[in-house]
Amino acid sequence: MPRALRNTHIAFSQIMMVVFVAFLVPKASFAQEAGIQWLSFEQLEDSLARKPKKVFIDFYADWCAYCKKMDKAAFKDAKVVSKLNDEYYAVKMDAESSDSIQFGGELFVNEQIGKSRNPTHQIPLLLASRENRPFSLPAIVLLDENFQVSQRYFEYLSPKELYKVLEK
Repeated sequence: MPRALRNTHIAFSQIMMVVFVAFLVPKASFAQEAGIQWLSFEQLEDSLARKPKKVFIDFYADWCAYCKKMDKAAFKDAKVVSKLNDEYYAVKMDAESSDSIQFGGELFVNEQIGKSRNPTHQIPLLLASRENRPFSLPAIVLLDENFQVSQRYFEYLSPKELYKVLEK
């Protein structure tokens, strides 16, 4: 092969590699940034009406160190993200929210605002309360396709532990 043609071939190959990388890198980083497709309770109701599916609910508070640790580790793990997005509707809710939430034909509010140092909304109290124990965070609730509670966790779950929970 003549030297000029070989140099042109090498230059063309290098350009194609740069173009390939330029298109590949943004897609890979977008996939990582996309993360879990969190829904609100209103969106959950619409989704369940269209297609029943298992539900994963993460109740958190801004002051909860273990909640933040799960955000940085477990909820960023590629296997966990994939499992949640494929097999569950995932809901993330601030347990101390002051929002009024319409769900299942009922209105849920936070009746404890102004009465408690850590006012807990009605929804986490309804779904994540334990008998003879105070509400605590982090609180993770899993529901089956019929919206019946199947599991509850009140602790930090590592990415590996959370993935095992999701496989059950």
